[in-house]
Amino acid sequence: VKIMKLQMSHIKELLSKVRAKYAATPFTEDQLISQTNPLTQFNDWFRTALKCDQITEANAACLSTSTPEGRPSSRMLLIKDVDERGFAFFTNYESRKGQELKKNPQASLLFFWPVFHRQVRVEGNVYKMTEEESTEYFQSRPFSSQVSASVSAQSHEISSRHELEKMHNELEAKSLDKKVLPKPIEWGGFILNPIVYEFWQGQSNRLHDRLVYTKQVDNTWTLKRLAP
Repeated sequence: VKIMKLQMSHIKELLSKVRAKYAATPFTEDQLISQTNPLTQFNDWFRTALKCDQITEANAACLSTSTPEGRPSSRMLLIKDVDERGFAFFTNYESRKGQELKKNPQASLLFFWPVFHRQVRVEGNVYKMTEEESTEYFQSRPFSSQVSASVSAQSHEISSRHELEKMHNELEAKSLDKKVLPKPIEWGGFILNPIVYEFWQGQSNRLHDRLVYTKQVDNTWTLKRLAP
């Protein structure tokens, strides 16, 4: 117990010294690409992140889902498309996130680009892509990734990594003459259709900028600023 307390005390001391200085200037409403179309603003920040050599996966985002009872879960994933419909990602529908979205089709995404001290939070309703769209994307993936998705019962318990690798290698060996695999029926895409966007720009004095777009019943967007 004494050793644990010393370790925790040391961690607390280290954390007290973690304080980054942000080089950003205040982010004001007049700097927005559009005050009525948050997708336009997102695309502007997204393109900046995609072009930055210091960011290896600008499309990485934290997806948060929850059970109908409100128990949340979060995980990092890669967004594969962004358009007027929303944000597209792919998964096994039998995974934890797939099952939670089936029972409670509401979620949020969080993009974090620390190089620019920027975050974008997106909330919305989630629905499945068509089978045709999911199949097209699945068969465009690297062949080894198709094999992995075909043998992995995502989020379900397995006996060992060796078992998983064995299934992968066996299917890969049997499929060497094929260019693509059939998409597993339990695998496919989701689209998060946004109803809220929050653009966050960090500031060294902690007076961070938070600009929020909220979708109205007539499909227009309102803009407001929140205190940090």
